Amino acid sequence: MNHLVPLPVVLPLAVCGLSLFVGPRLRWLHRLITVGVLVAVVAVDLALLVAADRTGPLVSHLGGFAPPLGVTLVADRLAALMLTVSGAVTLIVLVYAMGQGMADREEKAPLAVFHPAYLVLVSGVSLTFLAGDLVNLYVGFEIMLMASFVLLTVGATEPRVRAGSTYVVVSLVSSLVFLAGVAVTYAAAGTVNFAQLAERFGALPLGVRSLAEVLLLTVFGVKAAAFPVSAWLPDSYPTAPAPVTAVFAGLLTKVGVYSMIRTETLLFPGNRLSSVLMAVAFASMVVGILGAVAQTDLKRLLSFTLVSHIGFMLFGIALGSRQGVGGAIVYTAHHITVQTTLFLAAGLLEKRYGTTELTRLGGVARGAPLLAVLWFVPAMSLAGIPPLSGFLGKLGLMRAGAADGGAWAYLLLGAAAVTSLLTLYVVVKVWNLAFWRAAPNASASPEGDVLEENDDSDDSGAAGAVCVRTTTRVPRVMTAATAAAVALGLSYTVLATPLTGLADRSAAELLARTPYVEAVLAP
Repeated sequence: MNHLVPLPVVLPLAVCGLSLFVGPRLRWLHRLITVGVLVAVVAVDLALLVAADRTGPLVSHLGGFAPPLGVTLVADRLAALMLTVSGAVTLIVLVYAMGQGMADREEKAPLAVFHPAYLVLVSGVSLTFLAGDLVNLYVGFEIMLMASFVLLTVGATEPRVRAGSTYVVVSLVSSLVFLAGVAVTYAAAGTVNFAQLAERFGALPLGVRSLAEVLLLTVFGVKAAAFPVSAWLPDSYPTAPAPVTAVFAGLLTKVGVYSMIRTETLLFPGNRLSSVLMAVAFASMVVGILGAVAQTDLKRLLSFTLVSHIGFMLFGIALGSRQGVGGAIVYTAHHITVQTTLFLAAGLLEKRYGTTELTRLGGVARGAPLLAVLWFVPAMSLAGIPPLSGFLGKLGLMRAGAADGGAWAYLLLGAAAVTSLLTLYVVVKVWNLAFWRAAPNASASPEGDVLEENDDSDDSGAAGAVCVRTTTRVPRVMTAATAAAVALGLSYTVLATPLTGLADRSAAELLARTPYVEAVLAP
């Protein structure tokens, strides 16, 4: 199965090149080839996941060049799981985007720009998960970020360009820090291959190892939007088109989390910076959720909850135990899906009612009951209501914290409980304002549509109320894609035992390090 390892990277790039030769009038062909290649990528991801779980890490040395000269791609349990979840999510978001027509009818955007940029993004994410060395991890980040710059500014509206500028500046600065970390590592160890670094880092002076670890954690913290390097996210994501925001919020930040898990377990065992990571996790939870409580715009509110729940994943990484890392893996897979689904549901809400400002919404549960269900289920999962996947992930992390027994662990347990309660408060607030209450200053039509009342005056000066229908029909494809995302999230509950078992085996493999190193360096 080793020959399958490069395909999640190669297939989207190859089809991206093909799509550039397809004329803008052949929209159906753009859609066909893009959906087709992502279906193929998901199938390959599933095959890699099954094979990696049965036989151990799968390794591909491109061109037959062994480390440190060649490019090495590795699909172990963690990488294969992240590939599978991300592949399913990107396929769902693509279908949603097609239903919205964003790829074809976005004002002032080149007609064929979305599909190639989206395929490049998928390829960059896959390379990041499969990279067997720091240089290709960096290349994966840069491929992903170049595509995200395009997608974030689709339409070239002033708010999107302004938000995109912030995103570009933050990304470029973090890339420079990443390069510094790669340079320090190579200068000290003479290699950037993960397996070789795992063997050589132990012999390096503590100061050198600590410098490399701090540089890499800083970069990955920026990518993951962990506090205090998270201020860019709430201003950048909400301005993008709904499908772009969904895939960014659900997936791109988890690439940073994945990189932390990979480097902290493989390159920096011993958990030397656990107190720092726990402090960052605590601050991310508390500051993020308090920011969400203060918001009245749904997209900004979800952006702050994203920052908050990154803290849960950092909590598991900081614990460094098998149970803690396993809990972080489960919660990462859960959060990719649930956060994406919530932003897709927010996009449906905006498409139907023209706004995500909670003070201007109301009566949605009556006017669009299916939309209400598609919001309610992932919202309850985000809050950690049993038996949904959010509860499973949080339960695993809290049990790991209790087993640790340290002061920081108990402090994080309290922060996790408070954050979960405030998350429940936030999603209930959204439900009450947007879905449950009657629309402010509005009446409802017999069909359940919200009707605004506007005061107009006739020629005689008499005032009268004019009802204006404010709803727009939501394409069924968008609704179906969101329902598929909800179903994917619910599948984690149905498959809770296999998922947690896979995460536990993955954590054991990561902490052992030997299976990864032997698979890569085997003659």
